[in-house]
Amino acid sequence: MSARQDVLGRIRNNRLPAKVKPEVPDFPRLAKTDFLPQFRKGLEEMAGVLVDEQPGDFAAFLRSRFPNVKNVCSAVPEFVGNSTPEEYSNWADAGDIDVAIVRSPMAIAETGSVLLSETDLRVNTIGFLAHDLVVLLDPADIVENVHLAYRHPAFRNTAYSVLMTGPSGSGDIGGRVVHPAQGVMTLTVIFWPKI
Repeated sequence: MSARQDVLGRIRNNRLPAKVKPEVPDFPRLAKTDFLPQFRKGLEEMAGVLVDEQPGDFAAFLRSRFPNVKNVCSAVPEFVGNSTPEEYSNWADAGDIDVAIVRSPMAIAETGSVLLSETDLRVNTIGFLAHDLVVLLDPADIVENVHLAYRHPAFRNTAYSVLMTGPSGSGDIGGRVVHPAQGVMTLTVIFWPKI
């Protein structure tokens, strides 16, 4: 037996017994009716934009919001773009996307964050290398706080997830925040109930 195998064998045989993790309390403080206003406040404080209602003509909405757009990458069935995430197997090529459209399975009222996972993005880099990001969100999928978000199946059952609040930003010691810094230039969340 090699020294390496001996050390690994000793580690395997001397593990501490597993302990049950404590239940994390919810820390509720908001009424359900306050979720939407609190979500808006958190998102807008981080330079995100909230659209309260699903646009009747989504293509026209995109043209008016992003007049110079050429490449719309859609990861949702609600809209067919010029491309899909699967066309960016070389992840760096996602930098050619003008607008990426994804659906979030959950959002957090407390922080104004939306959850994006490998399941939603399908190619993780489209959420960061695209110039602008549009997120469809069912208002019923907003939870109160981060504690509840960590329990949500969409967060727990994926290998990669990110909570995003607003476009990329950077802050310095003086407290100045600059948008965009690195990543998407704008983040637009549209309340759009699931089909």
